[in-house]
Amino acid sequence: MSTQTDSKQLTRQVTTRLVVEMKQRGEKIAMLTGYDFTTARLLDSAGVDIVLVGDSASNVFAGNDTTLPITLDEMIYHTRAVVRGVKSATGRAMIVADMPFMSYQLSSEDALKNAGRLMKETGCHAVKLEGGRAVIGSVKRIVDAGIPVMGHLGLTPQSIYKFGSYKVRAKEQREAEELRSDAGLLEEAGAFSIVLEKIPKALAEEVSRAISIPTIGIGAGAGCDGQVLVVNDMLGLNNEFSPRFVRRYANLEQTISDAVKTYVADVRSGMFPNASESY
Repeated sequence: MSTQTDSKQLTRQVTTRLVVEMKQRGEKIAMLTGYDFTTARLLDSAGVDIVLVGDSASNVFAGNDTTLPITLDEMIYHTRAVVRGVKSATGRAMIVADMPFMSYQLSSEDALKNAGRLMKETGCHAVKLEGGRAVIGSVKRIVDAGIPVMGHLGLTPQSIYKFGSYKVRAKEQREAEELRSDAGLLEEAGAFSIVLEKIPKALAEEVSRAISIPTIGIGAGAGCDGQVLVVNDMLGLNNEFSPRFVRRYANLEQTISDAVKTYVADVRSGMFPNASESY
């Protein structure tokens, strides 16, 4: 019986309701970023619960120093590719798209219009916004329109120039209290989950217990209801970036480099293509 239940769980479409149920059952939520068709297909096939089309594409895909340069049109492009990738596999994973810098900060009306574009033009299932009380009006407006919202507290990369560094946030009592309050406000505004980035693990665990919606941690300890990593980091595609919270499950930088070197050598030596690889 349990095997049948587990099988049904693995094929069931992940929705906002399901992730809340997972928290209630004590089941951890696995989220990874994805930016293209092929990666999204692999992530969904491997059982990832949520694929986040992160504005981190600005860094790992486009080579920018921060997430700020990526545009709404570029996020729509990446999200469309991810949606097609997930659909080509099991179609189980929820797809959440980041709202890029300045797509929701000007007004709640602007936020709703841009969230609507993301949903309507890509087929994603939810959007993600960074910030607490400053964006509560926008969160409410978007949720009221029927668009699910994932929040994001702690280190918010779109505010990097305000923070001045990527150091751990909410270590001081005042900022910790603000984060606790913001988490409650996001829940009241209708957010279905909250990413907690780079905050003390004790605070993350406390917030996770205090709210009824799931928390997804990145550099926030094991007490969160789920975890997220940038897929390029966990696959070892960028070994120059190695913060404490990243665990590398592969070393694809070396694997790809070795493969390309072998290909170059085979081409130059005339070993590729051979007779069986020619028409």
